[in-house]
Amino acid sequence: MTVAHLETAQADTATPVPVLLSAAFRRLDAICEALSVRIVEPGRSTAGTVGLTDGQESVEAFVEAEAARIRERHDHTAPRHVAASRALHDYAWSVSLLMSGVWYLERRVPRIDPGDIRVDLTSGTFEVTPGTALACLPGDPAALLPGARAVAHQEALRAELRAAVADHMGPVLEAMGPYVRRGSRALWGLVSDDLVSGLWYLGRTRGDEAAGVRAASALLPAAHAPFPGGADFRSLRTSDGREHPTRTRLGCCLYYTIRPAEACSTCPRTCDAERLRRLEG
Repeated sequence: MTVAHLETAQADTATPVPVLLSAAFRRLDAICEALSVRIVEPGRSTAGTVGLTDGQESVEAFVEAEAARIRERHDHTAPRHVAASRALHDYAWSVSLLMSGVWYLERRVPRIDPGDIRVDLTSGTFEVTPGTALACLPGDPAALLPGARAVAHQEALRAELRAAVADHMGPVLEAMGPYVRRGSRALWGLVSDDLVSGLWYLGRTRGDEAAGVRAASALLPAAHAPFPGGADFRSLRTSDGREHPTRTRLGCCLYYTIRPAEACSTCPRTCDAERLRRLEG
């Protein structure tokens, strides 16, 4: 896959990694309607935000904020483990996309520590403090910057992305696990699903769904520990002869418990006949 965007060599060698990443995150936020993120400087987090590795009080506030949003949006009182699952799903999707999106657009992989992400309890907006660590390919001018590290080839860069997501999400899953009430495989299945679906979404948003599917399939062609499965896309054909990519999630985000008639199109509970009905509709 070709690089979609790179700054000029002069700009890259003069611009620190955090500034490059700030620009990349802002670009993603502008492209992706479903992503809500703001960039903050170190030590400048907004009042009313929490980090999920700050301790039990912060995690409980994060879960309760999601429960309140579910009540407001759906007039539904969700059990705590459902609110926790929904909140974790949103977190995993958004934070994974911040890393995978930079890889997709620029062939660079940022490292985002759990402490670099905070969540606004009122709005659900994610705050990110851009770090200094970046993996890229040898021909990228950013490779000359302090904190950047060149890897040999595209598969090595994909491995860097898988590692970056896993290293971020490991401590988050440990903090959220007791609230979500699911085992390690199910939790990592959720992360796998959100990593794949973020790239799929980004491809659709840019008008090239097939490219998003290819990117997700290259990133997770099969299980890569700790991710328990691959992208596993397949096609459904509608009556007009068009092929539509689909997949079945490894785990469940529990949205069906809030809106039973509106289970996600990739939910294990949604059969192919129902998926086709939605595509035809």
